[in-house]
Amino acid sequence: MGRLRNARIHVERAVKQKKIFMIQGRYPVIRCLLRRRGWVEKKMVHHSGTNLPPPQKDLDSSVIGDSDTTEDEDEEEDEAFRPPQLFDFDDFLEFDDLDGTHALMVGLCLNLRNLPWFDEADADSFFPRCYRLGAEDDKKAFIEDFWLTAARNVLKLVVKSEWKSYSIQAEEEEASGDKQPKKQEKKPVMVSPEFVDEALCACEEHLSNLAHMDIDKDLGAPLYLSPEGWSIFLQRYYQVVHEGAELRHLDAQVQRCEDILQQLRAVVPQMDMEGDRNIWIVKPGAKSRGRGIMCMDHLEEMLKLVDGNPMMMKDGKWVVQKYIERPLLIFGTKFDLRQWFLVTDWNPLTVWFYRDSYIRFSTQPFSLKNLDNSVHLCNNSIQKHLENSCHRHPLLPSDNMWSSQKFQAHLKEMGAPDAWSTVIVPGMKAAVIHALQTSQDTVQCRKASFELYGADFVFGEDFQPWLIEINASPTMAPSTAVTARLCAGVQADTLRVVIDRRLDRNCDTGAFELIYKQPAVEVPQYVGIRLLVEGSTIKKPLAMYHRRMGVHPALPHLLTQRGSGESKDSGTLTHRSAPRKVAGARSLGHTEKPTFTATTSAPGKGKKGKAKTEVSGSLRKLPEVAHLRRGRAGMQTQPLPTSPASTPRPGCLLPMCSDPRGGSSDCNTASWWALRPCQPQARP
Repeated sequence: MGRLRNARIHVERAVKQKKIFMIQGRYPVIRCLLRRRGWVEKKMVHHSGTNLPPPQKDLDSSVIGDSDTTEDEDEEEDEAFRPPQLFDFDDFLEFDDLDGTHALMVGLCLNLRNLPWFDEADADSFFPRCYRLGAEDDKKAFIEDFWLTAARNVLKLVVKSEWKSYSIQAEEEEASGDKQPKKQEKKPVMVSPEFVDEALCACEEHLSNLAHMDIDKDLGAPLYLSPEGWSIFLQRYYQVVHEGAELRHLDAQVQRCEDILQQLRAVVPQMDMEGDRNIWIVKPGAKSRGRGIMCMDHLEEMLKLVDGNPMMMKDGKWVVQKYIERPLLIFGTKFDLRQWFLVTDWNPLTVWFYRDSYIRFSTQPFSLKNLDNSVHLCNNSIQKHLENSCHRHPLLPSDNMWSSQKFQAHLKEMGAPDAWSTVIVPGMKAAVIHALQTSQDTVQCRKASFELYGADFVFGEDFQPWLIEINASPTMAPSTAVTARLCAGVQADTLRVVIDRRLDRNCDTGAFELIYKQPAVEVPQYVGIRLLVEGSTIKKPLAMYHRRMGVHPALPHLLTQRGSGESKDSGTLTHRSAPRKVAGARSLGHTEKPTFTATTSAPGKGKKGKAKTEVSGSLRKLPEVAHLRRGRAGMQTQPLPTSPASTPRPGCLLPMCSDPRGGSSDCNTASWWALRPCQPQARP
């Protein structure tokens, strides 16, 4: 009974403090750390017909936490960018199942194209060129990119030959050290120097297009090479690169190739890493853990692959990305790096970068002649099923993993002790921030939520990091000794940032470093497609002046001159005012009916051009202002009350019209249609 009473008190306290969490799957690290903090777990009971689906094989059960797979099944349950929907501290902490199916590669491919709108950076400097083969415009752009890359590679092959005839077959034999006699003694195929001229002209045309020199060119003007011409060009290119044909070139072409390549390096940031074999990675965007990925180097085969699957083409899930043909190698073996980062808020965008990471090796030595996934894909879900090659360097780890500290020590041994702190880490941070900036508007964020991501990087020979992909729900399975330590550490430090830091802003955040916090931006309320413009009328300054200051003494003189200039027109305006009560006779009900008549006549024959004005009636009171109201019968004149204390003076101005809308008698809103000088009648 005592244990039950204590448990009840503990649960009630946790409910009041909102310390309830739910976990779907096996997460011993998270469960243990939360219980130490006084959190209480609410078990998830699966009944028949419940709306909670069992853990799916293709989806990870949480963003942070151990994988649902067993320890010997380190499957990368990496999915696309989705709203951070897992952790909501307003109610309780919930580890939910991810159901996103949209490919992250497709999102990165689209979002990073908008990077110039968010920051002064070029996505081609850290993200290999990527196209959606399911979109017709992207497909055409990829075909053109493949053509131009082949043309650049021809120029590289000419320069690489160092003024000698270049033969791929002879170079392969020299590199492999194969001294066996040739099986065939036939002479290799020769490719004429005209092939080099075609590549030079294609690259020069590309440079002129990048410099916008074709702005005045007719859109219907043919290119140097038509699609049929490019098809023939590619067949010759395949003969040189893949079949060992000898590339003939002239001595004068070598210097020209060097000059063109130098100009291309200034406008194509990926020139150095793309190599000369035109290899691309074809990825089905809806899958993860390296499933369905293939390295290919023939355009026709790639197009046939995606065209043969109409469902994938319909959804636009196939993406193709330029393969890094000149990566940084460790003992002749390719590797990539898994880097964690944490997003605790999307508005303002808040990013935490984890200082520890790990690298994953391939089981086979690196070679561009063998396009098998065992050589080029470093995913542990693929490499764990393969045996390490007997030709590997003995210093490589048997479990194919290093920590970032071990990698830094290797860089020092290579003679690059500052590469990690000056090139690699700053480049990775910039790539992560730029990717999140371009994705911020597409994420439906929720306050009091967060999500942990895993970014994969491959480094060039110059240590430049290249972002390959970003994975939501990265695996936390302790598949090796390296991941067992690091995955437990990143989970513990994540809870420090999202839980402990809410109570103490100066608490220890472990290996997490705040690298970006965006200023808060107010999100405008969505108004839909209906637009409304609201405004107010601007009151005319002359009416405002008349209401406040009376009549301006200088204007009658100007208007008199204007009236004298218009003396050719003649007209008569007569105003009969309606009866109104006199201030002193309000109690008696007496009314006064003043009469005001103004006659303006143009000078006739024998006149000296002086306007004659006759005024009759009481001059002690300012005559009422004529109030015109537009009715069905035209313009109707109605009187407006005036101040009895106002008396006209010689040369005063009389407003001839008031508000044409007839809704108000206030002079503040009057529209002055006509003004005429008013002078007292001369005494006999």
